[in-house]
Amino acid sequence: MRSKSTLLEEWNKALSNCDKPAYMAIAETIELEIQQGILKLDDRLPPIRELAKGLDLDYTTVARAYQEAQHRGLITSKAGVGSYVRIRNSNQLEAEPTLIEMTMNMAPEPQEQEILARMRHGARHVTEQGNFHRLTRYQDFGGSEEDQLAASTWLNGISPHHQGRTVLVTPGIQATLAGLMTALVGAGNTLCAETITYPGVKAMAGLLGIRTLGIPSDGEGILPDALEAHCRVNKVRALYLNPTIQNPTTRTISETRRHELVEVARHFGLKIIEDDPYSKLMRTPPPSLASLAPELTYYINGLSKTCSAGLRIAFLVCPTELESKRIASSLRATQIMASPMCTALATQWILDGTAQMCLDSIRMMSQRRQLIAKRILGDFKIETNSEGFHLWLNLPSVWNQSAFCGRLLNRGIAIASADMFCLEGSTPNAVRLSLGGNLSDERIEQTLRIVAETLNSYPPSSAQQQNKFTARDH
Repeated sequence: MRSKSTLLEEWNKALSNCDKPAYMAIAETIELEIQQGILKLDDRLPPIRELAKGLDLDYTTVARAYQEAQHRGLITSKAGVGSYVRIRNSNQLEAEPTLIEMTMNMAPEPQEQEILARMRHGARHVTEQGNFHRLTRYQDFGGSEEDQLAASTWLNGISPHHQGRTVLVTPGIQATLAGLMTALVGAGNTLCAETITYPGVKAMAGLLGIRTLGIPSDGEGILPDALEAHCRVNKVRALYLNPTIQNPTTRTISETRRHELVEVARHFGLKIIEDDPYSKLMRTPPPSLASLAPELTYYINGLSKTCSAGLRIAFLVCPTELESKRIASSLRATQIMASPMCTALATQWILDGTAQMCLDSIRMMSQRRQLIAKRILGDFKIETNSEGFHLWLNLPSVWNQSAFCGRLLNRGIAIASADMFCLEGSTPNAVRLSLGGNLSDERIEQTLRIVAETLNSYPPSSAQQQNKFTARDH
């Protein structure tokens, strides 16, 4: 198999000898190499940014080239997964599969007619009640008293109760995390997180100029001794944790480990960002870090994983009312406010019980789908939580994550590879599968059977088991 330098040399030569636009020349080079057998089925192409740099082209040109190759049926591309050859030669074009999306970790969508009717009723009530223009105007950041009552109702039992405006209604967890990272860490400073963690943290830190430091974990969660050792050497501003049904590994930090982590954080004055969107899926979750160290913890929960993915509303609990005002000011500078329409709908659904009905339905569907997954994939090394809706699959040695993702992508199934979630160090040979979204139980079962069938097969050749392009295609 060619080295990266050889590929770039040959493609640069092809570009210089072609009088067509660069994007077209690249697409035709891919097609020619497939015909000649140089590129084979399931081979991964270089990531767009890497190829653009190697060919001295701009990102847009290479992205357009890959798009052209995809239109010709030569490759399959998926952001965050990569681009893979999908035909053996020009005479063996395959029909473009209908993509089964398992990369986005979305909750199963409730289908019960009673729940759907209540959701529609709540939406109509919000738009029909009182002064409609109130929902189309600028609002004070953080929500009204009624919105904060709804937030407190939703957080009851999982976050410590605070008097006053320490609870803020915000425009989704992602926006809230970015605001907290800016306010608590800042450009040029260091944020700690688990080595395998939610990929949004790495992406946001990069944009904000924040250094990320990966801390190793075991089955109980992030290692306190490792955290302490890093804090002694590095000036760490904050610790990010997704402690319950973690994305991607599904692990939940034990109560004992939470106490140990709080002890380390107190010793070093470390702020804790507790990203906790999955805890309400558990009927008996461990105590939140915010309940153990309310003076250090900024607690975030929301509705996207437990009610509706499109309802971009989150709830942030700050240590004090004064700190709440400071964070609100920081968030207001970039987010202005949470959507009044979405906020009103979230408040309506929480207070009239619709959100709880959605949560109960999502729990039930998640448990049912985890049973399906264990029945089909039980012979493989999987990590799951029976109340969550994703799983972590450790691959057998005959597969590497890139080749496996490519094979499934060519069969119309998009999954997330482990390298999306790693801050640093060696990447585990694993993938994450989401069991939610708008897929039915039947489609989930059919898809997992294809996954199992692929696991039991082998890559076409030993050469294809080695993937020289490991960077993510972003």
